[in-house]
Amino acid sequence: MFTYIARRAVGTIPVIVLISLLVFMLVQAAPGDPADLLLSDEATKEDVDEARKRWGLDQPVYVQYGKFFIAAIQGDLGTSFRYADPVLLMIVERLPATIELSVFSILIAVIFGVPLGVWAGAKPNSWADNLGSLFGFFGISMPNFWMGIMLILVVSGFLNLLPSAGRETYGIAGEPITGFYILDSIIQNNWTAVWDGIKYIIMPAIALGTNMMGILMRVTRSSMLEVMHEDYIRTARAKGLSESVVLWHHAVRNALIPIITVVGLELGTLLSGSIIVETVFSWPGSGALLISAITSRDYPLITGTVLTYTMIFVIINFTIDILYATIDPRIRFDK
Repeated sequence: MFTYIARRAVGTIPVIVLISLLVFMLVQAAPGDPADLLLSDEATKEDVDEARKRWGLDQPVYVQYGKFFIAAIQGDLGTSFRYADPVLLMIVERLPATIELSVFSILIAVIFGVPLGVWAGAKPNSWADNLGSLFGFFGISMPNFWMGIMLILVVSGFLNLLPSAGRETYGIAGEPITGFYILDSIIQNNWTAVWDGIKYIIMPAIALGTNMMGILMRVTRSSMLEVMHEDYIRTARAKGLSESVVLWHHAVRNALIPIITVVGLELGTLLSGSIIVETVFSWPGSGALLISAITSRDYPLITGTVLTYTMIFVIINFTIDILYATIDPRIRFDK
């Protein structure tokens, strides 16, 4: 196992370097000069030249990338052009909000998508299959930004049940500990803040998790249809085991490999795909930070954020591979 993990870790280094290079070059190729965009309209040509020199934009692109890469290896992602703060510090402050939203979204998708897929796959062409397929197609076909807008209009605007934007009500939260609002409130035994955080996160999580729920339902259904015809399922039934034991103990466990793969990959997709939902709900996460960085051509902040997302994808893939062997004893990495 250790040899496999070490080999995978070494193999991801060229991937991370290539992605950082591509992002850096694409950002540099985008139209617009950060100095012109960030300085006031009253700035003179001398002010613009001084800003470009201060930010290192007067140097060749390969020199800029070399300095960025050497600093990134040492844990320094540079300083934001727009905010004049260290990029790493800004990402650390904003990333917990995005992770919190993604975790709640994936919980919604798993809680609703997996049982629907199990029931649909266990009883094909039944009412459960038709109902599950309906929810699956709905989730896959529904754009998350449109879902978010409709939730704001109906739930917040018409029914006035939940807040339409933001992450917390001013004055309720205590001092941040981990950066995760709900978790910090639980640690501090502040149940008013816990409920406040849940109210704010419900609609963004539904808007972000609905699409994944549909995908997860379809994958679970397909995996269950394949597993239900295996010999060990017939053997379990022949031994007189109840249908619920056969379904949830034998069939579901052997169908988990593709489900876990989708959950892991979709979790990484949710982290990067939350950009639109965060913008719709004014959620103060790293996605909204990336949008503001792109509009102002904040090169260090754009590259640092994308590189952070890349590292998260790598960690998630490692975790998925380790879970494979934990769930299915037939999978081994020692060969």
